[in-house]
Amino acid sequence: MVERISENFIEFHGDREGTDDRAIAGGPATIDGIPVMLIGTYKGKSTKENLIHNFGMPQPQGYRKALRLFKHAERFNMPIITLIDTPGAYPGIKAEETAQGTAIAVNLAELAKIKVPVIAIITGEGCSGGALGLAVANKVLMLEHSYYTVISPEGCASILWRDAALADKAASALKITADDLLKFNIIDDIIKEPQGGAHYDYDLTAKNIKKKIVKNLKELMSKSAEELRNDRYDKFRSKGVFAK
Repeated sequence: MVERISENFIEFHGDREGTDDRAIAGGPATIDGIPVMLIGTYKGKSTKENLIHNFGMPQPQGYRKALRLFKHAERFNMPIITLIDTPGAYPGIKAEETAQGTAIAVNLAELAKIKVPVIAIITGEGCSGGALGLAVANKVLMLEHSYYTVISPEGCASILWRDAALADKAASALKITADDLLKFNIIDDIIKEPQGGAHYDYDLTAKNIKKKIVKNLKELMSKSAEELRNDRYDKFRSKGVFAK
C-alpha cells in the first residue's frame, strides 16, 4: 500500500532502546510532493510474515518506535499519516511486563499535543487501544468495509456471554461499521472501496486513499500548531453521549 500512495519512502527501524518491533513500520515519504511521516501496523501476507510481524499486534516497543517517528515528524514539520490494521496490541505477559498500557497512554498524550497535522486511516481491523495508540488524529478516515471498535467482537462476546461464537451479536451491538461510526461522529469520512472489497483492486483502493489524504492535508496544513492541537482536543472531548 505504501508504495502505491507515496514516493521516496524510507523505512526507519528501532525504538532507540534496543528493539525493532516489526508489527509497526514507518518512515518519511512524499505524497503528491508533500513530505510526510508514514506510520502503520503491518500483519504480513504469508504465515512466515505473519509470525515475523506478530500478526500486526504491536508490543510496547512498537508504540515507542511510533512515538520516535511522531517526534521526528514534529521536529521537521512533517504531517503524520497512520495506516491502521490491527486486532489490537499484543496481549502477552511480556508486553504487560514491559508496560504496554503505559506505552499506549504516552502515545495518546503525545499525539494529542503534537504540533503537526495528523491523519489516521483504518484500512482493515481497528481494535482497542492497539489502534487508538496511532489514531488520535485531526482526521480519522475508514475504508468502507473496515471496522473500528473498543474491543474485537470475539473478545466482547467472550466477556459478555462466555462464547466467542457470538461475535456477530457483539459486532451488531458495538456499531463498528464505517457507516455507523460516521453517523456517530467517531470518524470524519469514509473511503470507498472497489466492488467486492479493497483486495479486488489494490491500485484503485490506493488511489482513493491518496485522494483523501491529499484533500485533508491541504486543509490541515493551512492551520497553525495551536489550531491543530485545539482541533484534536475538541474532537475527542466532544465524543460520546452523557445522560443524567
